[in-house]
Amino acid sequence: MHSSDLKLSVNSLEVLKRRYLLKDDARNVIETPGELFRRVACAVASAEKNFSSAVTSRQAEDKFYEMMHSLEFMPNSPTLMNAGTALGQLSACFVLPVADSMDGIFDALKEMAMIHQTGGGTGFSFSRLRPEGDLVFSTKGEASGPVSFMSVFDKATGVIVQGGRRRGANMGILRCDHPDIIDFIEAKSEKDSFLNFNLSVGVTDKFMEAVRKDRGFDLINPRTGKRTNTVRARDVFDAIAGSAWQTGDPGVVFLDQINRKNPTPAAGVIDATNPCGELPLLPYESCNLASINLEKMAGEDGVDWQRLKESVRWGIRFLDDVIEVNKFPLPEIKKMTVANRKIGLGVMGFADMLIKLGIAYNSKKAAAFAEELMRFIHRESLVTSARLAKERGVFPNFKKSVYAKRNIRLRNATVNTIAPTGTISIIAGCSSGIEPLFALSFVRNILSGTKLLETHPIFERMTRERGLYKKDIISAISRKGSLQGIKNIPPDMKRVFVTAFDIDARQHINIQAAFQRHTDNSVSKTINLHPSVSVEDVKRIYMTAYSLKLKGITVYRYGSKSEQVLSFAETVTADSEYSGGCVTGTCPF
Repeated sequence: MHSSDLKLSVNSLEVLKRRYLLKDDARNVIETPGELFRRVACAVASAEKNFSSAVTSRQAEDKFYEMMHSLEFMPNSPTLMNAGTALGQLSACFVLPVADSMDGIFDALKEMAMIHQTGGGTGFSFSRLRPEGDLVFSTKGEASGPVSFMSVFDKATGVIVQGGRRRGANMGILRCDHPDIIDFIEAKSEKDSFLNFNLSVGVTDKFMEAVRKDRGFDLINPRTGKRTNTVRARDVFDAIAGSAWQTGDPGVVFLDQINRKNPTPAAGVIDATNPCGELPLLPYESCNLASINLEKMAGEDGVDWQRLKESVRWGIRFLDDVIEVNKFPLPEIKKMTVANRKIGLGVMGFADMLIKLGIAYNSKKAAAFAEELMRFIHRESLVTSARLAKERGVFPNFKKSVYAKRNIRLRNATVNTIAPTGTISIIAGCSSGIEPLFALSFVRNILSGTKLLETHPIFERMTRERGLYKKDIISAISRKGSLQGIKNIPPDMKRVFVTAFDIDARQHINIQAAFQRHTDNSVSKTINLHPSVSVEDVKRIYMTAYSLKLKGITVYRYGSKSEQVLSFAETVTADSEYSGGCVTGTCPF
């Protein structure tokens, strides 16, 4: 590999080498990280030539490069991988329809394979498929049901490697009123089943009300629209919580809340999301993401709001340009994506920013600050989209949108998303998305047998300044993952350097809700739970999430999967591409 032209960690360089840097036919790396960022900046900024504005393509290229090179801004993985290459597919997130026919099912399978080959992830609602045992008219036989067909998608995903870099990821959703809902809920109960899927139950207001009042709930055959059975809603709800407690799946998506916030209701109903749940999308819609590194926006004097505003405005411009230069894998996807021009500018490094500001993640102040921060980002995102609309025109489906009635002319139907970030936060050297720190000192498994001790950079700097960076202290922290039981650590450091298991579930939800209130797409956040929590605790989390108008909720009880990318054994260990949040390894973007 060329020598790095940035100050990056050993693990960051390995991730870049494995995932992102261009290689020749002999698989030798042929670009540096800086050259990667220039390649991406040049390719995306070429979109500026399509419009007449005060910004030239060269000016945009230089600004985009500067933002990435300084690690203040990072686009989603497919953009880093494919911009400026022959492949040219830059979107991370897709939703595909699955029709109730053999042709419809296998058309979706083929389309999924094409998307995975280009680096994207796919979401599906399998709710239209007739239930197991239902009539198949052509053969007079019995239908296999959605869970059976999902296994075909899962196996296909397992053999497709995205450009030689990684395997694909899927989200499978089934409505709570589907007759096969219990089979779906229990789909991951067997070890190594559906390894390439995240699963979520699509719940409705009607279902949640039936749960609250302990009433019966009708299951509906999607082929006939007729009731097949009436079940106790709480029995289904208990099954969801029990399976999530035991296996980490399924999550829950609140379909009615998602569609109440659907910006283009006349263009269709949303019934599925991308693999990590932060992007509810219409069938054949795609979206491209990027994240601002908040750690870079905080200093001794607090938040640099002007610097953040500039990052937001250039970030929105970057993402709108991506749509212009993108090579879409299917004509149907290009049509839907260009019609709505959805983009998702988000954040990473939130936990790092809180530490630099002296705010404890598990405090009321943190939730209040999160809301203030996201309100600012959303407002500036809308301002920029409106300015781009003056330069470039509104998105084609504008008249079908909620903005037409309010006379808010925007370039993009959505502007913000909070993604899990994953490997891009490793490159940027910051905490993942809006997650808390997962550990302060830990062992990173890099390559076959290679292990490196990593210590959180702000924590390391502070301990060195205070004369606390001693082998016995760091060793104790790397075993526990938390400061709270460690002697000789000052109270002010214990207060701000909290990790995921130091934070109760309600505070995790409060942070997610604070961001969701000012995010027009959705928020990816894992509610990491201590092994000792009960199924009743999980049920309370779901009810709280619903009452706070979240669009979805994912819980993970530590130890509920035999293989995890984060392990608290004798020493806290993390896989090379783990950055926080989902410890199951199926949060790839």
